[in-house]
Amino acid sequence: MSQEPDHGPDGRAPAGRPGPGRRRARGGGRRRWLAAGGVAALATVLGLSLALRSGAAPACAAPPVGLAGAGPVAAGRLPLAAPPTGSTVHKGKATFYDSKGAGGNCSYPSAPADRMYVALGPTEYSAGAACGGHLDVTGPRGTVRVLIMDQCPECAPGHVDLSREAFARIADPVQGIVDVSYRAAVDPPLSGPLTFRIKEGASQYWFAVLVAEHGNPLRAVDVRQGSGAWRTAARQDYNYWQIDSGAGPGPYAVRVTDVYGHRVTASGVTMSPGRVQRSTVTMYGGSAPAARKNPTSRPSSPSPTASPTRATASPSAVASASSPGAPQVSDPPALAASEAEPGAGRPVDCTSRG
Repeated sequence: MSQEPDHGPDGRAPAGRPGPGRRRARGGGRRRWLAAGGVAALATVLGLSLALRSGAAPACAAPPVGLAGAGPVAAGRLPLAAPPTGSTVHKGKATFYDSKGAGGNCSYPSAPADRMYVALGPTEYSAGAACGGHLDVTGPRGTVRVLIMDQCPECAPGHVDLSREAFARIADPVQGIVDVSYRAAVDPPLSGPLTFRIKEGASQYWFAVLVAEHGNPLRAVDVRQGSGAWRTAARQDYNYWQIDSGAGPGPYAVRVTDVYGHRVTASGVTMSPGRVQRSTVTMYGGSAPAARKNPTSRPSSPSPTASPTRATASPSAVASASSPGAPQVSDPPALAASEAEPGAGRPVDCTSRG
C-alpha cells in the first residue's frame, strides 16, 4: 500500500516538507495468494474451507489478478485509469478487509464512523482521483453505499475490497469472495459542509490541503490569498492538493470543483497544519447555515442505513458520527462561504490495509 511521501527512501523528510508523516500502520506483512491455474485455485478454496472448519477468522480473500469476473483486461492492453463515475454499471468481485480505524490511502484522519468504506485497484483509484467519491455495491443480500478511501494495489479492474461491515451487508462473510455489480453514487447526500486540513509541515512556502465532505470525486482545487490570482493545486496520489512554491501565509480562499461541475468557494482557511477546519459551504444540494444557496444543486439519491459502529478518531479531532471521512474539530471557527459558482469510488489478511 502506498503512503504519504513525507519521507524519502532514506527515511528523511524531503526538502521543503518538514513535519512528521502519517504512516499507515500495517498489522503485519501483507500476505498474497499466488495462484497458478486451476490447481492453485482449488488449493485456495480447500484452504479456506479448512480454516473455516477449524474456527479461524473468515478468509478475506482477493481473487488473483486476471481471475474471471475481476474485470476484463484485453491482451496487450490496459484499461484507462479513471474512477467510476456517471451511471455506468460495473460487474466484478468483492472481498473485504479491515483498516483498523485508519483513513486509508486517501489520508483521511480516520475511517468513516459508519465503517462503510472501500478500496479500489490502481486503475479505478486513479492516483487518488477516486478519493471521497461513493459507490453503490450490490451483492447477493442487497446494496450498500461506501466511501472510496483506500487503494488495493493488487486488485484488478472490477475488484472492490470492502470493509468487513459493508461486505456483511451484501453477502455472508464466510464466502470471502462474491460476484457484485457497482456504480458511482452521483450527488450522494452530504453529512455537512466542506472541511479542509492543511498538511503537517506546510508553510507559506509549501502548501498542501486535504479537502473532504465533497460527495463526488474532485476535478480541481484552486487557492488564492487575498485578492491575488487563483493558483491551481496538483493532486497527489495520497489525496492532498499541493502547490510546491507555496500560496503565502494565508488566510486563503479555496475553490473546489467536482467531476460533475459543482463548484464552490470557501474563504478564511488558515495556515493551521494538522487541524481540520470546517467551512459553512456545502458542495451541492443547498448550503449550511450562514452560507448562500448553491445554484448548481442536483437531486440527491437515498443513502442506505449506516452501521452504528464508531471509528477511532484522530488525536487532534473529535469523530463525528455523520462524517464520511474526516472528523470535525471541536468548536472550530466557521470558515466564510462565498456564493457557489456554476459548474463550468487476496486473501485479505484481515488486518490493517496499511
